[in-house]
Amino acid sequence: MKPIKAIAHSLFMVVALSACTPKMTFLNSTIAPAATGGVSVKKDKNNNYVLNVSVMNLAEPKQLTPAKETYIVWMESDENSVKKLGQIAPRSKALKGELKTTSTDKPKEVYITAENDATITYPNGDIILTTKR
Repeated sequence: MKPIKAIAHSLFMVVALSACTPKMTFLNSTIAPAATGGVSVKKDKNNNYVLNVSVMNLAEPKQLTPAKETYIVWMESDENSVKKLGQIAPRSKALKGELKTTSTDKPKEVYITAENDATITYPNGDIILTTKR
């Protein structure tokens, strides 16, 4: 009987832990085909959602056609509201970029747009990467 309880407990822990840290993967981009990455989402002790956005091979925005000034990360929540999460910039030879941010809303979709102005409050440019299927 004890082995069954141990197995059941182990399975419960695996399911519980995987439910707490979902990974959203960015889909292939037609604008920046080499770009890859994803978003990990964790709930913190204050019931906020901590999002870690990471990308690789994301070309400098000035290299796009037409050229842009910056990349902005956006989130669509379960309530279908759009929220600006911040800027992400490719660095190093691997063109890696990272952004860690917190939201009170649960993310349904995360996407990155190329924009001419970092102060915008609603997405206006082309969607470069998205987790939407």
